[in-house]
Amino acid sequence: MGEAHGGESGSLLSALKNIATTLLAGGKTRLELLGNEIEEEKLRVVRLVIIGQAMMFCLGIGIVLGVAWLTTLLWESRAVVIGGFAALFLVLAGVLVGRFREAAQRQDRIFAASLAELEEDLRQLKAALGHEPPTR
Repeated sequence: MGEAHGGESGSLLSALKNIATTLLAGGKTRLELLGNEIEEEKLRVVRLVIIGQAMMFCLGIGIVLGVAWLTTLLWESRAVVIGGFAALFLVLAGVLVGRFREAAQRQDRIFAASLAELEEDLRQLKAALGHEPPTR
């Protein structure tokens, strides 16, 4: 009887070690996935910022030169040209402020792949342990 009890204890300890190893391996994989997602997102954001800055610089220079050209072309109406462009840019700035607020408030789910994998791991672990998810 003592031998059977010792065998059960050994198999239980072995099972616990296997579970711990599996959990650690799964956790390591999920952390690597999370790290990859963070790196990809960081590179994407940096690229977008650089492209956006270059675009805004070129657009700004083009607008200034365009307004200067029209002002010299229509020198007699320079006040109307400058005032019209000032009004146009103020309206565009208002539209862009609205778009910026909308984009800033949008909640994209960051690390969606990592969260989905962790949820699946949790579901499988609960199924392996015989725990049924609560039903509503």
